[in-house]
Parts: sequence; C-alpha cells; structure tokens
Amino acid sequence: MTLNLPLVGVLGFFAWAAVKYLGVRTWIVVLVALFGFWLSHTFLAPAIESGTRTGVTVINGSHT
Repeated sequence: MTLNLPLVGVLGFFAWAAVKYLGVRTWIVVLVALFGFWLSHTFLAPAIESGTRTGVTVINGSHT
C-alpha cells in the first residue's frame, strides 16, 4: 500500500504536536518557519532540497 503525504503537512503536524504536548511556544514555531523561508532564498537551498529528497527516498525504501 502506498501512502502519499505532503512533507509540509507532516511537519505541520509535528509543529502542532510540539505546541500542544511539549509546551513549545507558538512564537518559536513561527520563528522557525520564518527561518525556513529565509533559508530557501540562500545558496543552501539546493543542498537542503537534495538532502530532503534523499532522506525521503531512504525512508520510503525506494531507489530510483
């Protein structure tokens, strides 16, 4: 069985769970999200995107 989940949905769930169950303050989650948007406009963006794709491929166990 194949299950497709958008990565942003999974990360959003973890952020919600961190606020609700771990006591992380909402402003910290917002700050981290803004930092992610800032990082996406730097020279590190291609490396982060490639690493994310590789990690998802390893987790899925599919090698293409």
